[in-house]
Amino acid sequence: MTVAALARMVKLSHSLFALPFAAAAVALVAAEARLDPARLALVALAVVAARTAAMAMNRIADRAFDARNPRTQRRELVTGEVSAAAAWALLGGSSAAFVAAAALISPVCGALALPVLAVLLGYSYAKRFTWACHLWLGVAQALAPVGVAIALTGTAPLASVVLGLGVGAWIAGFDVFYSMQDMDYDRGAGLRSIPARFGVAGALRWARGLHLAAAAAIFAAGALAGRGAGWITGSVILAATLAAEHRYVAPGGALRPERINVAFFNYNAFASIAFALCALADLALR
Repeated sequence: MTVAALARMVKLSHSLFALPFAAAAVALVAAEARLDPARLALVALAVVAARTAAMAMNRIADRAFDARNPRTQRRELVTGEVSAAAAWALLGGSSAAFVAAAALISPVCGALALPVLAVLLGYSYAKRFTWACHLWLGVAQALAPVGVAIALTGTAPLASVVLGLGVGAWIAGFDVFYSMQDMDYDRGAGLRSIPARFGVAGALRWARGLHLAAAAAIFAAGALAGRGAGWITGSVILAATLAAEHRYVAPGGALRPERINVAFFNYNAFASIAFALCALADLALR
């Protein structure tokens, strides 16, 4: 077992989806925020640690299902490249790092850390009992911009809540896309998801609706916070990228499953990074 195998298990590179929106949340509340380097470093640590804990929990919880699913049989915890003990150690260590970072930021953040962690880790079991598991993931992701705002200002301004809703809808939408790869397996295994419940056509409608809501909420968050041209530009780029993702994955409404992985990483990584850079540019210019 290597550190690289652990990083692959939790897809550490997918922090590209989380950290840019944390940076955008910083830009959103910067006027009222404490932006000293130590506090910002703790916020970044908390974001990465929380995501790592959630992914480790997901791999541990789904190990038996992954072993029977042809798409996931090569995952590190299934093949033995990462041991169960190492996965549990990573879960415990990253959870402890998240709670410690939150407590060091402020007493309020420390008090909220365990409830937030419960939401994040609970997602791993949602597919056992509800097809709305993607929305649970969206709620978990929506907590990040709100948490950043609380960490930096001590409050949760309406703009940060609306940004959280936008981020949550965005993540939930592409999770619906991603889960279409496992629709047939989920049905056979008794797991619940939007594709398993509503089929491909219904799942595509859910994804479109969630992404429309995401684009609208992210734009609205900037308007509520009085952001300027940079935020507007980032919102337009984000909306255009989401539209392009839908055309790529399902041209003319016909799903192309072989394109889902490319869309999942490339389109969404570009959207999050481009938006964050525009949000930070807006902050710098103002």
